[in-house]
Amino acid sequence: ELLGAIAVAAYSYMALVPLIQPPIMKALTTETERKIRMVQLRTVSKREKILFPVVLLLLVALLLPDAAPLLGMFCFGNLMRESGVVERLSDTVQNGLINIVTIFLGLSVGAKLVADKFLQPQTLGILLLGVIAFGIGTAAGVLMAKLLNLCSKNKINPLIGSAGVSAVPMAAR
Repeated sequence: ELLGAIAVAAYSYMALVPLIQPPIMKALTTETERKIRMVQLRTVSKREKILFPVVLLLLVALLLPDAAPLLGMFCFGNLMRESGVVERLSDTVQNGLINIVTIFLGLSVGAKLVADKFLQPQTLGILLLGVIAFGIGTAAGVLMAKLLNLCSKNKINPLIGSAGVSAVPMAAR
């Protein structure tokens, strides 16, 4: 019953990343902190890139079995890209298939979204709570990076903390 409202809210937050995050990041950091240049860490080997999704999926399946299907798809996509064995399939999934799936997702959500059920106090509450949660997630990421800077010799730019907001690729940009 709330699928349409929640989906619209989730996509709205993704679209509003450039409006929600910058004021929070600017308020919580100084200009000096924003100019921190981080040192390049070691390069990750191909073996590590391939083992990571496998080990992650095993741990998730053991500790959080309900989350295994969702994380399994992320791990599978990562494994396809990093292994290099199924290059054409990986390219199709990253480009063409993702667009088709997004269209079908939009159509199915749009079919569930009825105007008289959308603009209700409960739906507006979902939108408001989501914006608040998004803001808290951004602030927590920035503040955690600042906390890490207190006990680390290699300084971290606090703005990188805002890139960790879940499922929002735009946040990393």
